[in-house]
Amino acid sequence: MQFEHSERSKKYQADLLAFMDEHVYPAEAVYEQQMRDSGDPHFQPPILEELKVEARKRGLWNLFHPHAEWGPGLSNSDYAPLAEIMGRSHLASEACNCSAPDTGNMEVFTLFGTDEHKEKYLKPLLDGTIRSAFAMTEPEVASSDATNVQLRMDRDGDEYVLNGRKWFASNALHKNCTVLIVMGKTDFDAATHRQQSMMVVPIDAPGVTVVRGLPVFGYQDREGHAEITFEDVRVPVKDVLAGEGEGFAISQARLGPGRIHHCMRAIGMAERALDLMCTRAMTRVTFGKPIAENANIQDWIAEARIDIEMVRLLTLKAAWMMDTVGNKEARTEIAAIKVAAPTIALKIIDRAIQVHGGGGVTDDFPLAMAYAHMRTLRLADGPDEVHKRAIARQELRKHR
Repeated sequence: MQFEHSERSKKYQADLLAFMDEHVYPAEAVYEQQMRDSGDPHFQPPILEELKVEARKRGLWNLFHPHAEWGPGLSNSDYAPLAEIMGRSHLASEACNCSAPDTGNMEVFTLFGTDEHKEKYLKPLLDGTIRSAFAMTEPEVASSDATNVQLRMDRDGDEYVLNGRKWFASNALHKNCTVLIVMGKTDFDAATHRQQSMMVVPIDAPGVTVVRGLPVFGYQDREGHAEITFEDVRVPVKDVLAGEGEGFAISQARLGPGRIHHCMRAIGMAERALDLMCTRAMTRVTFGKPIAENANIQDWIAEARIDIEMVRLLTLKAAWMMDTVGNKEARTEIAAIKVAAPTIALKIIDRAIQVHGGGGVTDDFPLAMAYAHMRTLRLADGPDEVHKRAIARQELRKHR
């Protein structure tokens, strides 16, 4: 395994760090003010559009996309440190058109979309003029097992009729969201992993109703986690991705890169939390000395650095394996880092909150929101327990 970053990656890292310092971090306070002034939790602040213009001008656009036709064509290993840098602020990924779930949806359109899908949806997504959502999770079944999905997709001539209910369709309340990729069942009697299909559905299609945005720890995320009902929604056969029965296979292709991108950003947030913890510890005085001089605080700082370095190396190993032997062969490493990175980041954020005292749980610092997001990440793209189960099964196979 090569630990040295490529020259291309180093150049992008330098450019991205400059963009963060010069534009993204200063924009955070402006963003918060614009959100407060709007009174709309799903408002699209002008400052974000300004950041997108600046990022594009600097060539920091679609960095995630592995296909050179659509982006810089970076490897997973090259992209890892860039995603980590963007993960330090909740504004950076969208500013660089590298935010979930659009990244995964763009890859799905690239790999499985028709020419019409690419023209109508992929190109505007790549341009950052529209957003998208992914509707797989359902409230009535344990969606950690994707074969459980119950939304019906019944064939009727040249169309399918969709009926069912989804939730946690992240991004569906974003002001620019225009399209959904929806997973449901086309054949309840087929083999377990051939029952599901994925379809492209405009968010304004008749019968599609965005019921509400689900709060997460009391936060209404700007892009929203939507509950959506589908009532006799008619979808042309041409909008089935890769053909009937391919939904489960597409989901596996989509979630591998998506999971590791989440982990990369989680490490960035852990770094930001460590920075904030150190700054606060050096500037707050209790009982006659800075709290940074307390042994337990020094333990937390040291342990944070050790933990970050460990999960970064595991992330880089997973990325390197994806580049060299493919996502399937890297599945154990992807599962491992999907458990480890959010867990470690959550511990560091929690300790940073503790060092900040009462301020840590307010919106005066980014830690409370980061904690809510990171705790949710232990469920998103599969809960910890599903990934641990997969790892354990791989280990047990070695002993059979």
